[in-house]
Amino acid sequence: MENTSTPTHCPYCALQCGMNITPLPQGGVEVTERADFPVNRGALCGKGRTAAEVLSPAVRLTTPLVREGGRLVEASWPEALDRIAGRLAATRERYGPDAVGVFGGGGLTNEKAYALGKFARVVLGTSQIDYNGRFCMSSAAAAGTKAFGLDRGLPFPLEDVPRTGCVILVGSNLAETMPPSLRFFTELRENGGTLIVVDPRRTRTAEQADLHLSPRPGTDLALALGLLHLVVAEGRTDEEYIRERTTGWEEARAAAMAHWPEYVERITGVPVPLLREAVRMFCEPEAAMVLTARGPEQQSKGTDTVGAWINLCLATGRAGRPLSGYGCLTGQGNGQGGREHGQKADQLPGYRKLDDPAARRHVAGVWGVDPDSLPGPGRSAYELLDALGGDVRALLLMGSNPVVSAPRAAHIEERLRSLDFLAVADVVLSETAELADVVLPVTQWAEETGTTTSLEGRVLLRRRAVDPPPGVHSDLYVLHELAGRLGVEKGFPTDPEEVFGELRRASAGGPADYSGITYRRLAEENGVFWPCPEEPAGTTQADGGEPAGTAEADGGEPDRGALPGDAAGAGAAPPAVVHPGTPRLFLDRFATPDGRARFVAVAHRATAEEPDAEYPLLLTTGRVVAQYQSGAQTRRVAELNAAAPGPFVELHPRLAARLGAADGDPLAVVSRRGRAVAPARITDTIRPDTVFMPFHWPGEGRANTLTNPALDPTSRMPEFKSCAVRVEVVPRS
Repeated sequence: MENTSTPTHCPYCALQCGMNITPLPQGGVEVTERADFPVNRGALCGKGRTAAEVLSPAVRLTTPLVREGGRLVEASWPEALDRIAGRLAATRERYGPDAVGVFGGGGLTNEKAYALGKFARVVLGTSQIDYNGRFCMSSAAAAGTKAFGLDRGLPFPLEDVPRTGCVILVGSNLAETMPPSLRFFTELRENGGTLIVVDPRRTRTAEQADLHLSPRPGTDLALALGLLHLVVAEGRTDEEYIRERTTGWEEARAAAMAHWPEYVERITGVPVPLLREAVRMFCEPEAAMVLTARGPEQQSKGTDTVGAWINLCLATGRAGRPLSGYGCLTGQGNGQGGREHGQKADQLPGYRKLDDPAARRHVAGVWGVDPDSLPGPGRSAYELLDALGGDVRALLLMGSNPVVSAPRAAHIEERLRSLDFLAVADVVLSETAELADVVLPVTQWAEETGTTTSLEGRVLLRRRAVDPPPGVHSDLYVLHELAGRLGVEKGFPTDPEEVFGELRRASAGGPADYSGITYRRLAEENGVFWPCPEEPAGTTQADGGEPAGTAEADGGEPDRGALPGDAAGAGAAPPAVVHPGTPRLFLDRFATPDGRARFVAVAHRATAEEPDAEYPLLLTTGRVVAQYQSGAQTRRVAELNAAAPGPFVELHPRLAARLGAADGDPLAVVSRRGRAVAPARITDTIRPDTVFMPFHWPGEGRANTLTNPALDPTSRMPEFKSCAVRVEVVPRS
């Protein structure tokens, strides 16, 4: 390819930072900042700066592998694909379609996520499909849908954050998980606003806060209810807003009033004066926001917990107003788009529900199949993994590494080993791929074109910048070839723009409507916010009830003139007026049938596993700045490994003294599910009753060996953030 720069986006977190890729004359590529992209404005974290390292053939897969005699050996593409198709077909014929499972990833592009969901339901006929995004923000999605009628991570762009009056940031260490976003919160404080951080640890993010609340892990629900109690008791509710824009307040208020401040202090460990100060800081400005992340969401009561924080926003009139509202900081690069278009067990493209007859008819019409042929909802991610080797005998897995990332990981590794057949398509030979019967080497971010949807709901175009190594094909090619071998010759194109054109039609009229978005628009406009229907602005209910022409009352983009059609237009002439997209949702009405937001009455309950005499401490898990998710890619980058070479156990000096542990001593953390060993890191930034481990590593330091798969009853999110453990000093050999 020519030695010119290609504007694209980072392959890692949901910020999807803008970057330029330039092939170098001597080989390899250079990553440079893009100042024109508004989310990162030229800033990149270490992961983004070094992303090109994983493009090297020295660290990634370049040829298919098949298992022979107990080990993986090189094979040709036809041999590998024939083996996968044959084993999937044989399993389906012998045991039925639901004996074949499909597991996807939040890093797959929208096109690949869409094609994977279609492949599962049309080619395999299985209901058994889910993806690792279930572990990311499914509780926030469930709570947002209950309250607002629609789930989009942020209902406003990040550029609104510095202009609000106060932000409560719950369970997010964005200074390490998405560093370029920290500038928005720094600017908030520079503009006179305040930042409240809720986290059991005094993280790098909490150190930037005006107020840090350090609750006991698993008590965020009680904390939110205690704040709402004080809002009511101090007369800080917005009665006019409640009356005109919400329903369900009486029940939610009664539930909150059962959580008086002293009771909440006993549960959470947060002193009453700090609760009162948080309420004052949140309620005094004209505008304020609550943003949640994995802390409150990865709990067996995560949906209720997020719902309680939403109730706080609603009671104070802080949702669906300029510079105010509730939002979720999505983690994975395409965690938002990945669930919108069909990887999730209960959803069809456009964020349609699989058990909705009208949704089934619409999508089946686009796919050219009988609606009755589509399977119903299947198991959620953990439940699907737990069923491997039992009801589910064969698995096709793309872009996920559950051996490291799943809760109760040793059990999940055992279930993967018990399968009759496992096929993995990935960029690198991950710990999960090492267990496979067939491994397919697939293209990655800089080697393929496709779209992702950021945490803002901004659909973005990643452009192909370099050629993949010889012998490496895209996931779309894999699905095309497998579909043909399994008797479906049409409907799985390899051109991503053609796939996106079909995705647009499948999403049209759904909650996540992409029908007005084209590749050309994405290139010219630096992304487009969904919903973006194809009809002219002002004539469409852009967000489930809000007229699109009024959705931008607070500085949104103006309507644009007509653009020529492109391949994604699927032959349809463009409308005379192009919908501008919807950066800000809910300003006129919510996406519920009556346009009102819903309070949901919730009450505190304990975590699924509380400490006891045998397991007296709480473990919480998270990320560090130099590694990403299961570490499958970042652990192959020397600079990142130098910064974060391995796991550790963070504990308070008082706990360390009680154990007789010194900094660097090997510690065993033991739960009811297993044992992990890592060196001690002693710090006073954590509660004495809590230990912390990052979850990026396999082996004896694998944090998810310990975590509890107890599931939220609504979202089916596992309780990663809290489980009972004991800690023991391991004698040095």
